[in-house]
Amino acid sequence: MFLKTISPKGLVVAKIKNNNMAKETDNYSAFNGLNLSNARGENEPYKVYKLRLKQNEKIMKLYNTVGRDAFKELFPAGVHESMKGSAEEAYNENNPPKKKINKSLFSKINK
Repeated sequence: MFLKTISPKGLVVAKIKNNNMAKETDNYSAFNGLNLSNARGENEPYKVYKLRLKQNEKIMKLYNTVGRDAFKELFPAGVHESMKGSAEEAYNENNPPKKKINKSLFSKINK
């Protein structure tokens, strides 16, 4: 909050009033658990390394485009947690459960 005061020379001076408010700290870490290093890990296959670099590039581009606050709204638990859930969904989508064949129907077809 600013207060206007007039100095002895007739100049208007703005003084900042300190409210002694406690600062809130935000412990949000968008990239917690992600390997953002450009170096390839010792046991990391080359294909996985290249995929990780592309993924990191896309994540950083999104972060720089939308900003920290919007990124926090998109990924409240962080990117790593969201990616875990989406990886499981993608696996289930690409590997649907096998359908059981009705044996009675199959026996009628072969007759």
